[in-house]
Amino acid sequence: MDKVMRIVVAEGNNQDKIILERMADEILVKEKIDDKGNRWTKVYFGGGEHFKGWLAQCKELGEVQVEEIVSTGYKCFDEAGEKLYRIWVKMDTKKGDHPVNEYRETVRI
Repeated sequence: MDKVMRIVVAEGNNQDKIILERMADEILVKEKIDDKGNRWTKVYFGGGEHFKGWLAQCKELGEVQVEEIVSTGYKCFDEAGEKLYRIWVKMDTKKGDHPVNEYRETVRI
């Protein structure tokens, strides 16, 4: 997928290149480890009404963290004045897995 995104970037104008590169980079963001050593999995990237629905569902899966992302360059978010977010779900390292993986199997993320 990364190769496909890079080809599209090469064909666009400068603004298109910037946003497509940011989108390609976002695809690579999957997990993070906080300062306490806890592992988190990204389950959502977006905003608006979809964000609210995803957040409500993710809270049912366990501990959730919301990160606001700079939306500059994402035309639809800029024009609407909407914020852009990542939703993270904390992984249960004691079990070696977490409910997000079961959820991913269901919705095919």
